[in-house]
Amino acid sequence: MSRGTTVAAAAGAMFLVGTLAAVSGLIKDYPLYGGQTVRYAVAALIMFVIMKATSRPRAHLTVKDFGLLVALALTGLVLFNVCVVESTRGAGPALVGTMLATVPLVMAVVTTRRPRPRLVVAAGIVVAGALLATGLGGGGADSLLWALGAVACEVCFSLLALPLLPKLGAVGVTAWSVALAVPLLAVAGVVADGAAVLRVPTLPEALGFAYLASVVTCGAFFLWYTALPRLGPGRAGLFAGVIPVGAITTGTLIGLGLPSGAELAGAAVVVGGIAVGLLPDRPLRMGVLHVLPDTPDQHDDQDRDEGDDADDAQRDNCHDSSQIHA
Repeated sequence: MSRGTTVAAAAGAMFLVGTLAAVSGLIKDYPLYGGQTVRYAVAALIMFVIMKATSRPRAHLTVKDFGLLVALALTGLVLFNVCVVESTRGAGPALVGTMLATVPLVMAVVTTRRPRPRLVVAAGIVVAGALLATGLGGGGADSLLWALGAVACEVCFSLLALPLLPKLGAVGVTAWSVALAVPLLAVAGVVADGAAVLRVPTLPEALGFAYLASVVTCGAFFLWYTALPRLGPGRAGLFAGVIPVGAITTGTLIGLGLPSGAELAGAAVVVGGIAVGLLPDRPLRMGVLHVLPDTPDQHDDQDRDEGDDADDAQRDNCHDSSQIHA
């Protein structure tokens, strides 16, 4: 895969995640955890069918692999949804959207012992653009803590997948993680909603879940896990800033209103920050001064000049003495 294709995959993944806001209105009345259970169950079915149809050899999961997949499903999928929901209940979507805009900066800092200054600067630009596009949020301490939890879960979504991707590939990691999230979300739904955790969806709800399962989950997860190991977590994290760009664009296309000047400016700043972060690392070139050895002629000229200077100094001293005695 070329670098351009990798960049397009990462940007496309986060853009598709951003379209989630456009279809959320279709499923807002469906029980939350039950709806997520349906979403990931359908996505798991699709991904396992794709995995079976591919020629990739079937990987044997070790205890460590299974533990990482469970941790990925628990943090990157289940707890992430819980944190977003709880933060939104207390402060609305602005606060959690604002905090998630800091993911590029967090990824750039925590993934290396000595983060490259240019990458940190690029992450800061992306964060500033995302904040400008989404607006600063508000809310109490509880909502802020839930939003911070969502940021941590979003980082885990990438970091826990990295050691699994060489063995399972993007399709395998997506299939196993969403499949393991289904029983976890079902339990959370029973605790939260009891027997009302599931019901027959209406036609608009069914269409919304179909889009979430096929496009936002299967499509976005596959693209992200394809680009992640090639870009590295630091550079890949920059593309989280594309999420509000996807939300703004999709909202405009489906007639939710034209973007404001601040949203357009924020999107432009995000693109600029990503461009800075993707610049190739070039080693510093330093010029070397070569000093040539003196030739015999140069030594002769130097000795001659030194002798002439000594004669001039002696004549000056004699001249000064004659003036004193006079």
